[in-house]
Amino acid sequence: MPAYNILILGASYGSLLATKMLFGGHNVSLVCLPAEAELMNKEGARVRLPVKGRKDLVEIDTRKLPGKLRAGGPADFNPKDFDLIGLAMQEPQYRQPGVRELLDAVAKSRVPCMSIMNMPPLPYVKRIPGLDYAKLEVAYTDPRVWDSFDPATLTLCSPDPQAFRPPEEPVNVLQVTLPTNFKAARFDSDKSTQILRNIEADIEAIRFDVGDGTKVELPVKLKTHDSIFVPLAKWAMLLTGNYRCVTKDGPRAIKDAVHTDIEASRSVYNWVVDLCVELGSSREDLVPFEKYAAAAQGLSRPSSAARALFAGAPNIERVDRLVQAIAKQKGKSNPVVDATVKLVDEKLEANRAAQKK
Repeated sequence: MPAYNILILGASYGSLLATKMLFGGHNVSLVCLPAEAELMNKEGARVRLPVKGRKDLVEIDTRKLPGKLRAGGPADFNPKDFDLIGLAMQEPQYRQPGVRELLDAVAKSRVPCMSIMNMPPLPYVKRIPGLDYAKLEVAYTDPRVWDSFDPATLTLCSPDPQAFRPPEEPVNVLQVTLPTNFKAARFDSDKSTQILRNIEADIEAIRFDVGDGTKVELPVKLKTHDSIFVPLAKWAMLLTGNYRCVTKDGPRAIKDAVHTDIEASRSVYNWVVDLCVELGSSREDLVPFEKYAAAAQGLSRPSSAARALFAGAPNIERVDRLVQAIAKQKGKSNPVVDATVKLVDEKLEANRAAQKK
């Protein structure tokens, strides 16, 4: 299979997917902050994964992998030099100076682009038929950054694995807590989709020597699906768990958001699933509530959205508002979702007011 040159905007989740790609001999460039770029170019990225049957986490050092990793700032890369581009920053970050210009160059390059954001880019939403897309712009920090994209060149990959940067560690360390798969929808083009399938096969073939001669299969794979609705399986999880980590009194763990009132959680989850089915998804594309609730038992930290909100962020990804707005177009609403959206709105307004003081 060919070795690809891949550009990924964002070094947190980006480094997780990049690490898997490097195993296949593909070369990955990461767009990140100067301190991150300096450390990654010097010491590589370190990804720690739980592996079935092993007590300790397995650490992968990207310097020892077949592909080459390099890191830099937004001005250091030309999108036309790459075969595939990944978007792994939080949605509000794309309006920042430098990143905004790079994103526009990515759009105009027409290089196949795969978003690894929880928040689907607006051009991807336009691949879902039958919606008034202008009325969904309210959910985006700056919808204009997406204007140059052709929806046919953009796909969405659901970032189902849960990972975080341990606060006591250097910024090139990422620790995986829920080692599930990245689930990507196909591109419109068969040729572009084949790039994803080739990378998927390379990742599937990985067997990692843990140091004692034992070769293990690593979790966190890339799965490419023909349905554009498969990545939307994350919506029910986000609205049931991640956004409900936000309470009036502060953030709570995803586990507590899901299991404190399991019936309320079930009702939200199934409501979002029903909405996705009405949009065109098959129920087989989506994850049953019981499976999600079982996985949530191991999620003992608040979601990144909740942590950012209570750290004073003026903007976060608003999948909650996007789903609410899509549901409204279908004549649907849910009182728990509406209450969550209102709570997040109020906290963001308070954060923005505090910044102006």
